[in-house]
Amino acid sequence: MKLILKWLLSAVALLAVAYIYPGVVVGSFGSALLAALVIGLFNMVLRPLLVLLTLPVTVITLGLFLFVINALMFWAASGVLSGFYVQGFGAALLGSLIYSGLGLVIDTALKD
Repeated sequence: MKLILKWLLSAVALLAVAYIYPGVVVGSFGSALLAALVIGLFNMVLRPLLVLLTLPVTVITLGLFLFVINALMFWAASGVLSGFYVQGFGAALLGSLIYSGLGLVIDTALKD
């Protein structure tokens, strides 16, 4: 039940990102649900591999390269889906930052 609630709230957070920042476009709530699912799957499957492969760069940049990896996951999800569009890498970077901040709020709220 908690997983479904987190998925729904992540979709709402994605809609909020599209409302706040014009570089991210979400067609509908259904598209947001699918995009939240794909972003979650990419973060679960691809992100650990990318973090491991880019570990030297991440260490040299004191962890700032992780922002680039988050943006790549966000941008890759928009490339796979039709109802979710990100205008470019800069938009993906800013959109992923906003989405991560909202995700942190969601995780904190669901912790109790």
